[in-house]
Formats: sequence, C-alpha cells, structure tokens
Amino acid sequence: MPKTLKFAMLGMIAGNGHPYSWSAIVNGFDPVAMAPCPYPTIPKYLGARPLETVKVPYAQVTHVWTDNPAEAPLVAKASLIPNVMDKPEDAIGQVDAVFVATDNGFDHVRRARPFVEAGLPVFVDKPLATSLEELQTFIDWKKAGARILSSSSGRYAPELDPWFADKSSLGDIRWLSCVTTKYWENYGVHALEPVFKLLGPGFVSVRLDGRPKFEVAHLFHKCGAQVTLSVIYDAGGGGLYMNGTKGCVTVQIGDAYTQFRRQIVTFIDYVRSGGPDPYPFSETIEIQAILIAALRSRAEGNRRVDVAEVMNDLKL
Repeated sequence: MPKTLKFAMLGMIAGNGHPYSWSAIVNGFDPVAMAPCPYPTIPKYLGARPLETVKVPYAQVTHVWTDNPAEAPLVAKASLIPNVMDKPEDAIGQVDAVFVATDNGFDHVRRARPFVEAGLPVFVDKPLATSLEELQTFIDWKKAGARILSSSSGRYAPELDPWFADKSSLGDIRWLSCVTTKYWENYGVHALEPVFKLLGPGFVSVRLDGRPKFEVAHLFHKCGAQVTLSVIYDAGGGGLYMNGTKGCVTVQIGDAYTQFRRQIVTFIDYVRSGGPDPYPFSETIEIQAILIAALRSRAEGNRRVDVAEVMNDLKL
C-alpha cells in the first residue's frame, strides 16, 4: 500500500478560506463543525457531494497554522486536522510537504522560505509573486533544485476540458474573454491561467485599465489572438468566451470543488513521485510576468507594457 503522505496547511488571511476547503478535500470534514465556516460557499460545495467521497486516499493534512491563532482550532475541527501549531515552522520534521495557502503574492517568499530551506516540497497559492524581486527569488530557488508548484485552480476547470483537449472546431482563435471576481493582484491569475493553458506561451503585451473594483486587462498573443480579462469585485460568477474563424463558444466556469481537488491531487502526486514538474515552471514564470506587467501598466497611466520588458529584468 502507498505511504500516507502528511501535509501542513499554512496561513489564512481575510477573504481566503483555503485552509478550510483544501484541508477538507484531503481529509474529509465534519459537516456540523464546517457549517459555521465564515466562507459559506465552502460548506455548500463540500456538502453537494456524498460525504464519504470527500477525501484523497493516502494523504492527510496533519498540521495547521493560521495568521489569527483563534481560527486554527476552528479549521482543525471542521477539516479533521489533528495538530494545531503555534508557529508554521513547527511543521518541519513532522510532514512531507506544505501548502502555503494565502493569496497575497507580495508575501509568499517570506512564508515559503523556511520550508524551501528545509528541503520540503511547497505548494504556493496563486499568484506566486507580484513583484520582480519575489519572482526572482522563486526562480533562484527552483534553479537550485527546490520543489515548488504554484497555479490558479482555473488551470483545472473541468468545464474547459474539451477545449484544452481540442479547440480545432473553432478554427484560428481571434478573441478570448474571461471574467473573474475580486482584485487583479490576487484574482487576475484566475482569469489568465486558463486562457494561458488554451493559447500556450507567447503573450506579447498587456494593458490594465478600468476603475477600482472593475479592471480589464487587454492582451496580445503571438498567435494573433487578442484577450480581455475582466476582474470585477462583485461579479456573480466566472466564465470564458472564445471566438475563432470557424465558430464561437461561451463556457460557464463554476465547479470549484473539482478545480481545487485536481489542483491538490496534482501536488500530492508530485510529492509522492519525486518526479518532474507536472507543467513547466517556465509557464508559471510567464504568467507571473504578465501579472507584474499589468501592475506596471496600471501604475504608469495604463500604458501598454511588453511582457518582454518584465522578462528581460529576470535572470532565468
């Protein structure tokens, strides 16, 4: 039988309930203790599945730490985590890998550093980094052999599976548009990453415009496609529209449970195998570079920024 891998779930900040949901997807959960979770969509999508199916075999989140110490026991009770830690570093020597579960890309180097330096595999929630300096640190760690994965769960949207597999029925793609919620800094990647997976590497430029709580990024891709990514704070849902020379399609994206489970299982399999990255880290770098280029665009009067302008500042 496979070894049961042990994981630590680290960090929880306002607006992000991943320690509840990610841990529950791995461990299973207590419906009564989960009911008062402050993120009501989590017990809703967990409860939509038979309780006995919500679990990843041969894996367990055994340790949890949250930024607010009062929250960790609540997460632990709801998501069946046996150990609450006083500090995140207490996980070193106790687990096989860690999840950095916060979505503040400006702070991920600090959070990940102790575990990278201890040689543990680390999954970092999206976005990996929102500054050149932080992104360069992750690049340097990877070049030195660190086992780091990061992605948006949008990479795993089941509604897009047919189009990830074959979009030839649409002909040459001319325009893609994707909508997500909240803010560009932490959620723009949810719109970008599935589009990146559809088109592949080769984004040329980006301009970020709009107003607070409603921003739109306009991108060019080397294949000739243009892309608009809308990040609307109070959007009622997410979706993607593709228009090609032979047809068009609108895809509603909403199965958060399956997205997260696929994302988590990918990392668990990566830890278990000790093998190569499941997707090239060069893709992660380009995605972060696009995010950073868009932030530069906004800061500099919404000018169009070439992605190469950011990539050229990195030591790859």
